[in-house]
Amino acid sequence: MPQLSVVIITFNEEKNIGRCLESIQGIADDVVIVDSFSTDATESISKKHTVNFISNKWEGYSATKNFANAQAKYDWVLSLDADEALSEELKKSILKAKEGAELKTYKFHRLTNYCGSWIKHCGWYPDTKIRIFDRRITKWEGIIHEKLVIDSKQEVVLLNGDCLHYSYYTLEQHLLQIENFSTLAAQNLFEKGKKTSLLQMWFSPVVKFTSDYFLKLGILDGSAGFTICKISAKHTYLKYSKLAKLHKK
Repeated sequence: MPQLSVVIITFNEEKNIGRCLESIQGIADDVVIVDSFSTDATESISKKHTVNFISNKWEGYSATKNFANAQAKYDWVLSLDADEALSEELKKSILKAKEGAELKTYKFHRLTNYCGSWIKHCGWYPDTKIRIFDRRITKWEGIIHEKLVIDSKQEVVLLNGDCLHYSYYTLEQHLLQIENFSTLAAQNLFEKGKKTSLLQMWFSPVVKFTSDYFLKLGILDGSAGFTICKISAKHTYLKYSKLAKLHKK
């Protein structure tokens, strides 16, 4: 049976890491956690499980994940975020895949829980991600919303079941993240030489809200869907307004 390393990066994930580690019991042959010096109980909770816990300075999402992959015992890696957990159906799918002579590159859907509500629209679902791969031919790239780049034409197989993503517990947590992410996004656009205009700054958020709430059926997710679409539109505005400020400097 092929062996699989589970790789997780953490920083102050005491609310999530226990659930994540419980969900991989029985499928992980090796667990690596690379932690950016958490100040909460992340380390003590993690060490209640059989893990290789490594403290390492934060170098950005992609660089930190690439470092973490390099620490894995096996070449085949299941990459999870600390706020994710495998559903029972997805866990069974992974176990079935491991029964074969060799593993393939696998993707699966991600279902997000937002302040207690499961979100099935807004452009948030199925949110399919490649998460099981051969680290020898892959690497993470990008400043935010990092993307896995595969140096191969391998077939990517969709597994049944959802990865459960416990994204935000409070509205304040979501607003804080879009402040941080919009700053990173603006800096990334600036470094690429991109510019913006007043028309784009004010019209793009309207397009974003309309697309997510009506075309992508966020309206069906009730009040949570409205809140998500509104904040996503705000993120779009912040990204372009911060880009404009960078050019003014």
